[in-house]
Amino acid sequence: MNRIKASLAAILAALAAAWLLADSLWPQPFGYFPFRTVFMQLSGVIALGAMSVAMLLALRPKWLEPYLDGLDKLYRLHKWLGITALVASVLHWWMGQGTKWMVGWGWLVRPPRGPRPDPSQLGAIEGWLRSQRGLAEQLGEWAFYAAALLMVLALVKRFPYHLFRKTHKWLAVTYLVFAYHGLVLVKFPYWRQPVGWLMAVLMLGGAVAAVLVLAGRVGAGRKVAGVIDALTYHPALRVLESRVALQPGWPGHAAGQFAFATSDPREGAHPYTIASAWDPHERHITFITKALGDHTGRLHERLKVGMPVTVEGPYGCFDFEDAQPRQVWIGAGIGITPFVARMKQLSAQGRRVEIDLFHPTAVYEPAAIEKLQADARAAGVRLHVLVDGRDGRLDGERLRAAVPQWREASVWFCGPPAFGQALRRDLLAQGLPAQHFHQELFQMR
Repeated sequence: MNRIKASLAAILAALAAAWLLADSLWPQPFGYFPFRTVFMQLSGVIALGAMSVAMLLALRPKWLEPYLDGLDKLYRLHKWLGITALVASVLHWWMGQGTKWMVGWGWLVRPPRGPRPDPSQLGAIEGWLRSQRGLAEQLGEWAFYAAALLMVLALVKRFPYHLFRKTHKWLAVTYLVFAYHGLVLVKFPYWRQPVGWLMAVLMLGGAVAAVLVLAGRVGAGRKVAGVIDALTYHPALRVLESRVALQPGWPGHAAGQFAFATSDPREGAHPYTIASAWDPHERHITFITKALGDHTGRLHERLKVGMPVTVEGPYGCFDFEDAQPRQVWIGAGIGITPFVARMKQLSAQGRRVEIDLFHPTAVYEPAAIEKLQADARAAGVRLHVLVDGRDGRLDGERLRAAVPQWREASVWFCGPPAFGQALRRDLLAQGLPAQHFHQELFQMR
């Protein structure tokens, strides 16, 4: 989370600093309308800059993963950039539209307009941009209404994922309108200064990203076709284990990574943690999915052996790589998946560190637990299964009592976000360094 906050702050600081080199929020003489002019420029730069970076992140750039600690964190930054852009856009819209309303209501008196520049004295580019102002303002206003609705829908968790995927894509169209709006309405002198150079690069990159999103080219170079060759359903847990035989082209994956899998083009790609180690000779990949929504709840009925699947990836930096002599793993519920993959990898490669795996679960399913115990024995992992109704809940005190050497360990958590944050606060308060707590934020919206 610290990297996400730092990245967001750095992006906003860069945009604001570049703008402040070109203008001021304290125009002389100071008044409402002069302030409105400069504030609309600043809020426009912040909103369009944030949207541009969010569009670039929508391409799922793997080269950024090491810097942000995985695609899950990258998507969290994407989300907060979208929220920032929405807030800045609302303020931008209100200063424009709200001022017109207040003038109409008699609350404000608009000062007389100054002399318009002589078109013959303007260059061809500046003259063309000025001729587009009316159209750019109208299109920008309507794009704002559409984008605000789409962003709010994206934040509503009850909005079905398949509808979210289809509607969220149209934000790329609104972005292209905003880019035109910004190109026309950004003060022309800005283009000769750092703020203009920065916005030009971001808008060009964002426009290219928007076109790629609309063309369905996100992750196109990382997609491999496959066929489902085995399915195992655990009804008590409502968990489905799917094994896919991949065609050549998969680059391999590390335990703890995830991939996007598409079994129904109408539903689109869904992210799933990979639950298997990679063997290039067999080319199999396994996903374990829990029925948590409409799509995953129907998977065990809809998926069939022999069905074609497209897999995109791998993504993520939840890779268990660190220098600590001991590790503590917490896989809560379906969050056990990355640890299953890591144990299979360790059983093939040999164990290097002391590992305690805690698996809190609400339901005890003997067949699934027996598989987990077998994987733990093969990998030399000490397994702690905690059934809620029988053993109570896992907390920091209980973890420290079970692993007296916890201060020497790194902690790897996958499960409900609130549970992970509570454990993190507890352990950090007792002296665990923040960099030794790793949590996967497995939420793509």
